[in-house]
Amino acid sequence: MPGFYTDAIAKGRHRDIVGGRWEETARAQMALLQAEGMTPRDHLLDIGCGALRLGHLAVPFLEPGHYWGTDASRALMQHGRNHELADPGRLPLDHLIEDASFAFPGVPESITLAIAFGVFAHLPAPMLEQALAGLRRFTRLRAFVFTVFHAPDPADATRQADGVVTHPDRPPYHIAEASVTAAITAAGFAPARRGTVLPRGQVAWLAVPPQMP
Repeated sequence: MPGFYTDAIAKGRHRDIVGGRWEETARAQMALLQAEGMTPRDHLLDIGCGALRLGHLAVPFLEPGHYWGTDASRALMQHGRNHELADPGRLPLDHLIEDASFAFPGVPESITLAIAFGVFAHLPAPMLEQALAGLRRFTRLRAFVFTVFHAPDPADATRQADGVVTHPDRPPYHIAEASVTAAITAAGFAPARRGTVLPRGQVAWLAVPPQMP
């Protein structure tokens, strides 16, 4: 809704509007990336980074300037940089890019890892395909980690493990496992489902780019 981000930021609710469970979820995100071998030398793209829930842990871990974030709200990202980082200077302001279409404008070719945690629960399935298509230009990318909700019968509303109800046609969305595999494969990536238990019952997937063995 118009004014949603402005109102939430003014009320100090920047942590709440990105899903809450701030530290728990940030640690889960870091664990996913480190399981894929993330080191301080990696160049990370945090898609849908919001108020830097992951960023407040990833920015100190990575070498200065190695974190990039995109989100639909530049104001939310800037607020996170100003209020959630112990040393905002480690994250150049121009590394936070407003982008709602997965075009990744201005993000450099140096990206080696990408993550989209909780993003596709808020978007219809074709947006996953769009994100995968946008990531193809990063020739040094070795893994894209993302999360989705699944359902035993994707045609029906489903109560997930922690009580949240997901839907096939409105947020929060769930998607069939076969549809995720098809989207990853169609984009030229290799799919792998991870068994990690994540906050709110989300499932982690890995898309391995074609340049990787």
